[in-house]
Amino acid sequence: MVSDIGRKQTPVRGLLRLATAVACMALVAGLDRKGAAADEGDYYRLISVATSEAPTDSRSKNWRPAPNGLALEVSGLAVVDDQRVAVAIRKGEVWFLDGVYDDPPLDVTYQRFASALHEPLGLLHHQDAFYTVQRSELTRLRDTDRDGVADEYRTVAKGWGLTGHYHEYAYGPKLDREGNFWLTLNIGLGLKGPQLTRTIRDATLGYRQGRWRGWGMKVTPDGELVPVCAGMRSPSGIGMNAEGDMFYTDQQGNWVATNSLHHLQEGAFFHHAEALASMSLPGSTIHGVETVPGGLPYPEALARFPQLRPPAVWFPYEKAGQSATDIMLDSSQGRFGPFAGQLFVGEFTQASMHRVFLEKVGGQYQGACFPFRSRFASAVLRLAQAPDGSVFVGLTNRGWSSLGTAAYGLQRLVWTGKTPFEILEMRARSDGFELVFTKPVDVASAEAAGSYALASHTYLYHSVYGSDEIQKRTLTIDEASVSADGLRVRLRTHGLRPLFVHELLAAGVRSRDGEPLLHPRAWYTLNQIPQ
Repeated sequence: MVSDIGRKQTPVRGLLRLATAVACMALVAGLDRKGAAADEGDYYRLISVATSEAPTDSRSKNWRPAPNGLALEVSGLAVVDDQRVAVAIRKGEVWFLDGVYDDPPLDVTYQRFASALHEPLGLLHHQDAFYTVQRSELTRLRDTDRDGVADEYRTVAKGWGLTGHYHEYAYGPKLDREGNFWLTLNIGLGLKGPQLTRTIRDATLGYRQGRWRGWGMKVTPDGELVPVCAGMRSPSGIGMNAEGDMFYTDQQGNWVATNSLHHLQEGAFFHHAEALASMSLPGSTIHGVETVPGGLPYPEALARFPQLRPPAVWFPYEKAGQSATDIMLDSSQGRFGPFAGQLFVGEFTQASMHRVFLEKVGGQYQGACFPFRSRFASAVLRLAQAPDGSVFVGLTNRGWSSLGTAAYGLQRLVWTGKTPFEILEMRARSDGFELVFTKPVDVASAEAAGSYALASHTYLYHSVYGSDEIQKRTLTIDEASVSADGLRVRLRTHGLRPLFVHELLAAGVRSRDGEPLLHPRAWYTLNQIPQ
């Protein structure tokens, strides 16, 4: 559904990619650090509510399967209250699960709320109703007679194209602060030939797609479907940051160098050129594209393609995941640990989560991604934060390979109360970066230039699948200085490059208590160098 969508892998290729993923997960989970006793589970504990197979993690002895053979392939997830969650599943149903906060959750009950939906890929609880995006529409589900079962299925919005292509997924909705519903539409892969109906073909560029495929849309409170931005390939995650701006994730593929996080802005174009097939439709916010450059380093493509916008964050492939999914803002005000106000992004293939710090430079978002939690039972597709700060994680790996022992299920991630030693923030400066840590650092280790390694790279913008890291360069740490409180380190260097990813390894830094970093790696997308 969302992992490396459309990329047909042979069994051998799939196994090789999973083997690579295992090696990457060992690195980001800190398993390669000599003498490091800390484990992610010491800080964030996984509780399995229901999975298809018993997890191997010894902390999940409380595992219980869903009843009556229910395949809990979670495709949408909404917290209802401090007792229940609602999940949409791939077969087209919505279920209420009660007792999910118990630890261990031995008496979870299941009640089917809705059925006969067409591949719902999101779920939102808003006011007295639930909303989901099906293949062809945004639907509102209500229980008007209060018997626990939806009896009203109402179309809120529709109007995007369907050709019958398997890859034409539709995701959402997520709500913004103005009451608009946001949804994203997959591109159809390899559409060609006159036999396809209801397609739009741009006469200049020659691209063929269903109406608004590859676009981000919003639905106003009055039900108007509004095109906002375009160029998406497989935009399976949508979310809002603490400032109220909306973002989406995309996945590596043709025109998309690697996984990425983008600010949803009116008139922006991101990657996938075939979304321009709808450029001439009434309501399009993108105009005047006559040619699409290809085969260029990304900074050069941006210079030649005025409508093209860089992502706020690149996730380097395999190092920082292979199939980015849902976006969740930590709005718990500290009940989920020290990362309040940051974004968390699900990862399908590696069955994990990443953390994102964003800042604005020159009025545009950029920032860093960090490893956060690995070893979920299956592919992570949906995230939802509970009132107590814990995070429910919806799992399903149907159709694509992922790490983990299960094919689907629901888990809950709980902060243990212990603070990990992590890079909390990585901020761009005119002469390098400023690191903010969750705990005071040991000054000697943090001021040693040899504690750090820094390098930069960019990608190719082209129509083929993904991109290697290109134009690589190693940077020298000229100076590292620690603030008086021990929580900040200024790294000064030379040779910063705008529109390049800057990869940091801080393996030598220790806390005042002698701890190594739980995750010593970070990747900063430097779209602009601050003045």
